[in-house]
Amino acid sequence: QVQLVESGGGLVQPGGSLRLSCAASGFTFSNYGMSWYRQAPGKERELVASISHGSISTNYEDSVKGRFTISRDDVKNTVYLRMNSLKPDDTAIYYCTVRRDGRMYWGQGTQVTVSS
Repeated sequence: QVQLVESGGGLVQPGGSLRLSCAASGFTFSNYGMSWYRQAPGKERELVASISHGSISTNYEDSVKGRFTISRDDVKNTVYLRMNSLKPDDTAIYYCTVRRDGRMYWGQGTQVTVSS
């Protein structure tokens, strides 16, 4: 079955950096686009970044453009989210997702807290 396991979250000061990882299994990873979503307290879940299969294209939510970079390693079946210049507004639970056979699969999420 599809499994997505996120890691790399934590507490970081404003202006700091983190790299999130999502290890995928249970499907042919290289054939699918992958995405990162986030959900902040009291807010709806939002799409942060996505990457196509083969890393042909990437897309970012406007507030993270120029600060976040999504990438993938099809050998390790892992998708990454590099986050630089973090702001308190980036505080959220970050989820890795894949859409497969008409269904969206989610990981358990990893907490990112940006605070001094």
